[in-house]
Amino acid sequence: MKNIQLAAVALAFASIATGVNAAETGSAPAMEKCYGVSLAGKNDCKAGAGTTCAGTSKTDYQANAWKNVPAGTCTSIKTPHGMGSLTPM
Repeated sequence: MKNIQLAAVALAFASIATGVNAAETGSAPAMEKCYGVSLAGKNDCKAGAGTTCAGTSKTDYQANAWKNVPAGTCTSIKTPHGMGSLTPM
């Protein structure tokens, strides 16, 4: 009888450890490029002609500069120039 109880306790601990490990290694949330929402110099990468990569946008809300945002949120981001866009404006 003790062997069955020990086995049950061991199985319970193994299940908890597996669950904790799965939570710690969970996948990152899906992201999407959102154009026209970054501030000057705060874009994530290339912002069209005259720029090379992250931090090179020249103006706030530059239409061809993008930032990574959680998937599904881009077009709901409001800026002084309108909403975010999934394509360069």
